[in-house]
Amino acid sequence: MKIQLNINNTSYEADLNAPLDISIPLREGIENPNCFYAPAMETSPVIAGDFIGSTREGGLLNFLNVKFNPHGNGTHTECVGHIAKEIYTINQSLQQFFFLAKLVTLYPQKQENGDRIILKEQFENIYKKGDADALLLRTMPNEDTKLSRQYSGTNPPYLHHEGVTYLVENGVKHLLLDLPSVDREEDEGKLLAHKAFWQYPAAPRTDCTITEMIYVPDTIPDGLYLLNIQIASFEIDVSPSKPVLYALS
Repeated sequence: MKIQLNINNTSYEADLNAPLDISIPLREGIENPNCFYAPAMETSPVIAGDFIGSTREGGLLNFLNVKFNPHGNGTHTECVGHIAKEIYTINQSLQQFFFLAKLVTLYPQKQENGDRIILKEQFENIYKKGDADALLLRTMPNEDTKLSRQYSGTNPPYLHHEGVTYLVENGVKHLLLDLPSVDREEDEGKLLAHKAFWQYPAAPRTDCTITEMIYVPDTIPDGLYLLNIQIASFEIDVSPSKPVLYALS
């Protein structure tokens, strides 16, 4: 099914029959990517008397408890409640689900201390005010090991907070990236990029989100897309999520 869109006085067409899923599925065990030393996702059947909620174990149906950490086990979308002392939930913060999005590919720049950082000038070269409401960042090298990488203790690439401030000042409300965090893995609790994005605590941007640990295959070219962010209605700061892109013509 094709739909016609008018975004910022520009007409587009999107084919809803051709979704591009850029989420990483949640799986049990170490096949899933993991970060910040979170325990791996696990499931267990409900057992009550003679009832067992597992067909593998002789039950009539599957009725499983699921244990996971949204921030550490895979693709997730978070709101300002992730860093705020006040309570903000992803279900209340994300009230719209379709956005004009720009996909860009950047190489993290290696610093003298060994850190790999996306810098402000890199964002200045690829994003201008009004380009889109959402920015999707694919980092290089774009290896498919991102689908199962164990990030804990590896000091992954991150974003310089001045670059995040630039994005905020130029209209980005939803930031999606294929890294475990916008901030350095160990940053002494400064959370500079998170705070810059949500303008916390001075003026919290409660309707803005960060989606981490996406995976964008090389077959999807840079450019503009219709983005759909799908979440579960969790009344906490975060939800596992399924961002989906639709090519625009």
